[in-house]
Amino acid sequence: MRGAALADKWPLLRGSAPQGASAQRADAARLPPVVAGIRTVDSKIARRAVELAQLTYPPYLFNHAVRTFLFGSLTGRALGQRFDQELLFLACILHDLGLTERFQGDLPFEIQGAEAAKHFLEESAYKTQGVETVWDGIAMHASAIGQFKRPEIALVGAGAGIDVLGPDFSQIKKTDVAEVVKAFPRMGFKVAFVQTCGEVVRSHPRSASRSFMRDIGERYVQNFHPHNFCDLVAQSPFSE
Repeated sequence: MRGAALADKWPLLRGSAPQGASAQRADAARLPPVVAGIRTVDSKIARRAVELAQLTYPPYLFNHAVRTFLFGSLTGRALGQRFDQELLFLACILHDLGLTERFQGDLPFEIQGAEAAKHFLEESAYKTQGVETVWDGIAMHASAIGQFKRPEIALVGAGAGIDVLGPDFSQIKKTDVAEVVKAFPRMGFKVAFVQTCGEVVRSHPRSASRSFMRDIGERYVQNFHPHNFCDLVAQSPFSE
């Protein structure tokens, strides 16, 4: 889904909730100010992003998006990195829009999500350079490329990876992980996430892209047995 087709999903927020729900939504869009020593972002654009996420994601995926920010921030702190918290927050909160019924399509889900976030931020008159950074953070979060980029981009993939596959306890304390999960419970994440991804592939087979090198390895290289992502998710240390 490109350009005009994706634009059909807009406007994002105007008229998207039942009449009389505005006050309730505003309250719901407020996150705890601090979790595991990480301060959440409460700017106007951050609140609008949270509102969009709550309107669009199922609850388990919303919690994953917030945990992605918290785990990404904890990783950045452990590495002594300096980063723009608002940019990282926006990219993390919006990074799975491409998995939702509203924004999924034939492009890889991370590109679908990046495009959706771009439209949302442009409609909100967000700074152009910031839009580009958020786009990169979302588009690269499932790729090894992202880890070589600036922290606002790299930490999206780092945070999501921790929440999906498990943390490196040499960088993040077990007590911090427990506090993050207590604040934003996993809600059966392992099973629900894989099921959601499967539903996207079922509806949009062309979105299931991967490296051509893996295709070649599976067909022509004897004893080539790459890890299956589903197995890695099931083996993660979270006790759900």
